Amino acid sequence: MRSPRRCSRNGCPRQAVATLTYVYNESTAVVGPLAAFAEPHTYDLCEQHARSLTAPRGWNVVRHEGEFEPPPPSADDLVALAEAVREAARPAPPRPPDDQHHQQQYPQHPQTGRRGHLRVIPPNH
Repeated sequence: MRSPRRCSRNGCPRQAVATLTYVYNESTAVVGPLAAFAEPHTYDLCEQHARSLTAPRGWNVVRHEGEFEPPPPSADDLVALAEAVREAARPAPPRPPDDQHHQQQYPQHPQTGRRGHLRVIPPNH
């Protein structure tokens, strides 16, 4: 499950509820509801930082007047949560008896296995 977006201010652990966008050619900072997607030239802010933002001298701040609400969970979040619950509920595969388990872990002739980008190298005897 993907984690909620966090406030862009350094050291702030709170969840973002607003998006700050600078309009440089108009010397304006716009603080509005949280954008649907994080954009490269915008900043996500928690409610405290969204309400207390000040702009440099000569700049205007346009601020959303309503409540800042955290975004509802997306369908992707709900699907990921459902898959995680299903995976946790699956029974573990049966383990072989100890002598077979030992032979599988330490075969007579060590082999190197490969799974995706990982490689299994047997221990030295």
